[in-house]
Amino acid sequence: MSLRLSLRELEVFVAICEELNVTRAATRLAMTQSAASQSLSSLESALETVLFDRVGRRLVANEHGRLLLPRARAILDLGHEVQTLFSGTAANLRLGASTTIANYLLPQQIARFRASQPAVRLELMVGNTDEIVAAVAAFRVDVGFIEGPCHHPELQVQAWRDDELVVVVGAQHPFAKSMPSLLTLARAEWILREAGSGTRQEVERLLLPRLGSFAVAMEVGDSEAIKHAVAAGLGVSCLPRRVVAGELARGELVALPLATLTRNLYRVMHRDKALTRGMAQFLSLLDEA
Repeated sequence: MSLRLSLRELEVFVAICEELNVTRAATRLAMTQSAASQSLSSLESALETVLFDRVGRRLVANEHGRLLLPRARAILDLGHEVQTLFSGTAANLRLGASTTIANYLLPQQIARFRASQPAVRLELMVGNTDEIVAAVAAFRVDVGFIEGPCHHPELQVQAWRDDELVVVVGAQHPFAKSMPSLLTLARAEWILREAGSGTRQEVERLLLPRLGSFAVAMEVGDSEAIKHAVAAGLGVSCLPRRVVAGELARGELVALPLATLTRNLYRVMHRDKALTRGMAQFLSLLDEA
């Protein structure tokens, strides 16, 4: 059977999905609106299905379009890989990482990678665990690093490394001088990450069996902001030790003497994602580390 669709048609399709408008997609791809419309029409004819619903002036991918989108992105990635295979053009690598990993674990690895592969073009998306999982599932990033478990049926999940969590209070907090009972600790004002954060999921998994519940006073979408709020005396939190190491060393925060809390960090990839040059080089460096 002859191939009835082209990479250009898939490129137009992805651009329309992202821009929600043919004109904006055509501008992005440096082509005319009529050419973009014709490309979409040819793709829908080849697939014998309609890919978009019209909502006002927007084109929104329907069920068929949503099914095609991650696969179209994967095909375009492979096309780019083939195009640059013999040309010496820099490979592309798109990473996704949840906040703590992006701030504290990946920078050193990325620096080592850039030193050994300076021609590789690298992008880093930062978000919470749910956002990174969604990006990997949609092929928006090549590989993701997350702080919580993942059960997405289309993703391969591999334990990457261990990470220690500690319960911390400010130096002037009453708990800093006398360890409270577990009931008192449960009733304290807690400052935690937002729902969807891997750190929040792991804190609940590790501490709820011991405490029964949390009196959550604040939800904050950034661990850096949480540790400063705790240091200011606003409440109790549980954060990765590497995030609060400096504050603990300076005496700005105090770690409560609970049993060691350890979680796994994970690496996630789509089951249908081809291993590109950039991915292979970066993952090899991580394995060596």
